[in-house]
Amino acid sequence: MKNVILFCIFLIVYPLPGKGQLPVQQSDPEIGIVEKLEDTLPADISLINQRGEKVLLGDLVNKTTVISFVYYRCPGICSPLMNGIAEVINKTGMKIGKDYQVFTISFDPREGTDLALSKHKNYMNLVTAPGADTGWTFFTSDSATIKRFTSAAGFNYQPAGNDFVHVATLIVISPRRKITRYLYGIYYQPFEFKMALLEASKGQAEPTINRILQYCYSYDPQGKQYVLSITRVTGIMISLIAVAFFLWLAVRPLFRKKQQISP
Repeated sequence: MKNVILFCIFLIVYPLPGKGQLPVQQSDPEIGIVEKLEDTLPADISLINQRGEKVLLGDLVNKTTVISFVYYRCPGICSPLMNGIAEVINKTGMKIGKDYQVFTISFDPREGTDLALSKHKNYMNLVTAPGADTGWTFFTSDSATIKRFTSAAGFNYQPAGNDFVHVATLIVISPRRKITRYLYGIYYQPFEFKMALLEASKGQAEPTINRILQYCYSYDPQGKQYVLSITRVTGIMISLIAVAFFLWLAVRPLFRKKQQISP
C-alpha cells in the first residue's frame, strides 16, 4: 500500500508527458469537495451549540478553526472521522482551545441539541488533551443555514433515504474565516495537521498532499469508504512502463556508441 501511495505522489510531481495536470477532482461534483481556498466564510451563519445557545460564526472564529461536517446518526464514516479528530488532538502537541478550535457541525436539520450534546460527551471521553471541553464544539442548525454553510465551504452531499452520502474532510480556516486547507480522509498525520494549523494562523492557503491521492482513490458510497481505483492506477502503470520502454530504446544506442568509442 505504501508503494501505491508513493506511486500516486510520483505521478503528481512528475506527470506523464502530454497529460497535463491530473484530474484530482470534478469541477462541480454532486458528492465531494470543491476546494474554495482563500474564500471567506460568511460571518452571519447562525448555529446552535450543544448547550442550546444560538451563535454566529463571525463571533465564534477568533483563532484557527477546524470544521468537520457530519450527521450524528451516521452509520458510516462520521464516527471514524470524529475518532480521527480525537486522536490527532491528543497527538498534535498544540493546545486546543488556545492555539486552535474544532467545530463539528451536523448537516442534518432533523438533528437537535440533544444529539449534539450526546456526541460532545462521548468524544470528551476520548480526548486526553486539556481544553477540549471548550475547544471542541458540536453544532446543529436549520436547513437553509446548513445549505448555505456547506455550499460556502465547498462540501457537497446527497440524501439517501434517511441517511446521506458524503465524504470525510476537515476544512481549516484562518482567524479571519478564510479557507486555507482541506484534509481528506478519516486519519490525520499529527505533523500535517499541525502544519495546516500553523499555515491557517498566518492566513496561508495551501492544498493538502492528501488531495493528490484522490486520483488513486475514489469514494464508494455503498461501502461508505475510500477504495483504490485499480483501473486508473493500472492504466497509469502501463503508460509509465511504455514510456520507460521507449526511453530505453532511445538511450540504448547512445550507450553502445559510447562503449565502442571507449579504448
